[in-house]
Amino acid sequence: MTIERDEQLASIDTIQSGLADLNYISNHQIATAVFLAYHLDKPVLIEGPPGVGKTELAKSVANMLALNCIRLQCYEGLDESKAIYEWKYGKQLLYTQVLKETLGEILEGAKGLTESVAKLHEFGDVFFSEDFLEPRPLLKALKEEAGCVLLIDEIDKSDHEFESLLLEMLSDYQLSIPEIGTIKANPDRKPLVFLTSNNTREISDALKRRCLHLYIPFPDADLESQIVKARVPEVPEELRRQLVTFIQALRELDLKKVPAISETIDWAKTLILLHTESLDSELVKQTLNVILKFQEDIEAVTGEVQMLTNKATKAP
Repeated sequence: MTIERDEQLASIDTIQSGLADLNYISNHQIATAVFLAYHLDKPVLIEGPPGVGKTELAKSVANMLALNCIRLQCYEGLDESKAIYEWKYGKQLLYTQVLKETLGEILEGAKGLTESVAKLHEFGDVFFSEDFLEPRPLLKALKEEAGCVLLIDEIDKSDHEFESLLLEMLSDYQLSIPEIGTIKANPDRKPLVFLTSNNTREISDALKRRCLHLYIPFPDADLESQIVKARVPEVPEELRRQLVTFIQALRELDLKKVPAISETIDWAKTLILLHTESLDSELVKQTLNVILKFQEDIEAVTGEVQMLTNKATKAP
């Protein structure tokens, strides 16, 4: 990392301030995890419910440090050909055709089968060199000369087998490719790695041991208010207090999916578009689809809207 980046990551307060400048409102725990990840060369496994800012943290750190953010979106069936590398088969076939057309020239002077095979073997290694390698996100991250932020998003959606592929990368910042050997990151330009998980399944102990752990829960009212103020500054203070109070109360209900910070921000933008000055029950009912993603939740909350709105609009 450069001296400028060292300064940006010099202290926990500096990190928290730098993220705030990018409208990512963090707390001391989040800033501490980023600080330790950088100074200990350790990946961070960020767990928590969907929509609380796990992915956004990695992207914001990349912006703060002026680094590329290389993102690997995980899914069931993800394997090394999509995550690490694959061979450029089309280019290999083209070169094979060229080899066939110039076979006479290549074998010129070879005496007998043994010498001919030996000459052909010299070309066999060429086809499995870096010239024919197509790097995928993990390998790209190692080869970034200026360093980067590597985001391995929603690791819990991948298979346990894929986690095993990550272990070498997460512990030693290197990847082994059978035909080529081991490719290592520049010791002074190691990627800053963030993994996210929505806790849809248990992550293996082997992967967890290689990472620092950070859990981001739903924010309390004060922090959520700060986030809304940073992301949607045009929301009046009183309306901001009301919508945050409403969302906080909504999360206490038994819902299939409680609204996350992302829904709070979307709702704040919606209320501004509708020229809202204060919450009322009819307006809330009309916009419930912005903050609730399942019809059964909308139906369950509709009967509670008047009570929740009264609670939110009541003077503190």
